[in-house]
Amino acid sequence: MTQSQPSGSQPSSSQPAEPAPNRPLDWSTIRRLHSIYAELAREFVIDATACPDIEEADAPSPESVELAGQWLNGMDEKIQVYHLRQFLQTSSPVDSDGLVAMLHHFLAKTTRTDAVRDKIDFLLVQYFSQVAPTELEDDSADLAYVAHGLEPVLGEVDLKAPVWLNALDRVLDSARRCHSLDELLHGGILEQGRKAKVQAGELFYLPIALVAFTRFGYLMRRVFFRLMLADLNDILDGLTELEEKGVETIDCRRAQFSAQEPIIRLRMICQSWKVMFQAEYSSGQPLRMLVDLRASVNSALGRGSAPEGDRKAGEVAPAVAPRAAAAAAGASATASPNVTPSKPAKAPQTSSGVAAKSKAKFALSKADAPAEFEISAGSTEWKPDAES
Repeated sequence: MTQSQPSGSQPSSSQPAEPAPNRPLDWSTIRRLHSIYAELAREFVIDATACPDIEEADAPSPESVELAGQWLNGMDEKIQVYHLRQFLQTSSPVDSDGLVAMLHHFLAKTTRTDAVRDKIDFLLVQYFSQVAPTELEDDSADLAYVAHGLEPVLGEVDLKAPVWLNALDRVLDSARRCHSLDELLHGGILEQGRKAKVQAGELFYLPIALVAFTRFGYLMRRVFFRLMLADLNDILDGLTELEEKGVETIDCRRAQFSAQEPIIRLRMICQSWKVMFQAEYSSGQPLRMLVDLRASVNSALGRGSAPEGDRKAGEVAPAVAPRAAAAAAGASATASPNVTPSKPAKAPQTSSGVAAKSKAKFALSKADAPAEFEISAGSTEWKPDAES
């Protein structure tokens, strides 16, 4: 392959990028995409006109193929990346072959909008996460390994990476040095990764760049969930310590709950964290709630600052009650009619029963991880040459 590289470490979108393989979609792939899109439309109540040419034609005419393409393009305008994220990470029956079909569809597009780029970015990480072995170590997920895993999508990739892609490793190193989810979310690290993708421009579509960004997203999601689970375990340990001291409620206004939130309820919320997170993933609200909940527990233990907020004791923030109820519901569909928890949440226990299980920890599963993180607190510029 003829590699297009910037002369320096800063990507230059003015240089033409050699695209990933543009493979025409065969009729079976088009019909597979139609079934996926139809299910997406039903789940998110998206207006989708019928396309009899796809539904009925086994031996399509050129006109049927053209109409099918128009239907798919029309659905692409309605289906956003957050629809794909929630659908594919919760109730979706889409297998790896279905993800390959979707990726071939988006990579074949000649009009490359930000939405198309973000969908490709998410789908590549989602696909690699599904095909990669659970026991894969971070150090083993190098460019060669990821490129091999993506061969059904990208074919064989020249592994000579442009210098500017090295900045992704520096962002990963910064993420690995974080000690809490709060530090990761508000330290400008996620913003650095997002800006790397945006500033790559057309060079994002270089096969080697697609491999590098897939590896970056896959390893970032691992860092993210290790920190997230560490926060949850810290909260559970803190709640147990408070219970042993006879404390039954704590002030959680900073986490958008009440000033006298029952500890048993907070434990239920932590146990149903998957529902709480995925139900509102695009807004990132559950992530902030988790970070602030850990701060509230630490404050109750005398390890942090006093809770913030001017509301009266016992008063819940606007729109908090439904969100708190949804989080505590666990396995029920009230958190989101479109979310199916991986495991049913346990019924509420007595205080003594909860304390007896205080040592239970959350374990990381490959299927649990999201691919992108939308939260950042600043507008830090991406600096490929800067030290982390």
